[in-house]
Amino acid sequence: MPGWSVHVDRTRCLGCGVCAAYAPGSFTQDDEGLAVLRDPPADPVEQIRTAVDSCPTGALSLAITDIAAIEREG
Repeated sequence: MPGWSVHVDRTRCLGCGVCAAYAPGSFTQDDEGLAVLRDPPADPVEQIRTAVDSCPTGALSLAITDIAAIEREG
């Protein structure tokens, strides 16, 4: 368990690709250009946080569930 979870609200996504640029191991885009979360996300949580914070529509959210697990992740 990584200690965090990420969610994509595809109704808010406009398909700009910022998420895939900042965290390409965790996000991709479908045929419509909308964000899709890779399973499992492969980027460090800080890189995913940057992608989430950079989304211009707020379509991404990151929930921290276990800070100790994140700290162990490094």
